[in-house]
Amino acid sequence: MGDFDSANAQNIQWYPGHMTKTRRRMEESIKLVDGVVEIIDARIPLSSRNPEIDTITAHRPRIVLLNKADIADSAATSRWINWFAKQGARAIACDCKTGKGLNHFADEVRKLLADKIAVWESKGMGGRSIKLMVVGIPNVGKSSFINRMAKGGKAKVADRPGVTRGNQWFTIGGGIELLDTPGVLWPKFDDMEVGRKLAFTGAVKDAVVDIETLCLDLLGYMIKQYPERLCERYKLDAVEGMEPLAVMELIAKKRGMMMRGGDYDYERVSVMIMDEYRAGKLGRITLDVIPE
Repeated sequence: MGDFDSANAQNIQWYPGHMTKTRRRMEESIKLVDGVVEIIDARIPLSSRNPEIDTITAHRPRIVLLNKADIADSAATSRWINWFAKQGARAIACDCKTGKGLNHFADEVRKLLADKIAVWESKGMGGRSIKLMVVGIPNVGKSSFINRMAKGGKAKVADRPGVTRGNQWFTIGGGIELLDTPGVLWPKFDDMEVGRKLAFTGAVKDAVVDIETLCLDLLGYMIKQYPERLCERYKLDAVEGMEPLAVMELIAKKRGMMMRGGDYDYERVSVMIMDEYRAGKLGRITLDVIPE
C-alpha cells in the first residue's frame, strides 16, 4: 500500500502559479464589493478554506456558508457556526444543491451589512444593490450556490478546477448581486492532514492518492471520532483501540470481499468504504476539530 507522502502532496498542488494571479485579480475585484460569501465544506470547515482568504478579502464583512451540512455532524456544525461568529463572520449551515438553509441568505446579508446600509440610507442611497464576492476552493459548491441563487443563472458548474473565468456578475433578487471569484483559490497542501481530508471528501481526485492508504487513514479518524458509526454500518462489535487494517479486514469479511485462497480484497473494500462515506451512508460525520 502506498503512502500519502510529500510527493503526492506536490502532485495535488495543481497550479501554484495561478494562485499569484488569482490573488492579484481578487485584490483588484475586492474593491468592487461590500462583502464576501465564503463557501466551505461543513465536513471539513478548516481544511476546505484557503488560508490566505482573510488577507485577500481585506477583512470585508463575511458570510460563511457551511455547504453539505446535510452530511456533516449537526452538533459539530453548530459549534463551527459559533466559532465563526467569534471570528466576526456570520455562518449558515446549508446545502447549495437543494437550496436548503439558503432561504434566510438575503436577511443574513442585511444583518451583516446593517451599518453600511444605514449609511447609504442616510445619504439617500437606500435602494443601491449590495455587491458580494463569492469565494471558495474547487469542488466546494461555489457554482451550485450561484446557480441556485440566480435561479439557474449562467455560472458554469464543472468538477475540474478553474472552469470559471473572468468577472461574472449575477443578480439574485433581494437587491443583491454576486461576483464570481476571478480565478481559483487553492487549499493549503503543505499540511498532510489537510490533503488527506480533502481527498476523503473527493475534493482531490482519487488518482492522486492510493485508495487503500486513503481508506486506512479515514478508518483511523473514524475509530477515534465515530467508532459507533462503523459498528452500526458494518455490524461490528467494537472497534475502539483497533488498528485500521484490522477493522478493514473485518469489514471485508462481513461484506464477503475476499479473494481466492482467502485473501482480503483490500482495493475493493477500500473503494466501497470511501464511496459509502462520501454518499453519507456512514452517517453524518465532521472530521475537522475546532482549533484550541
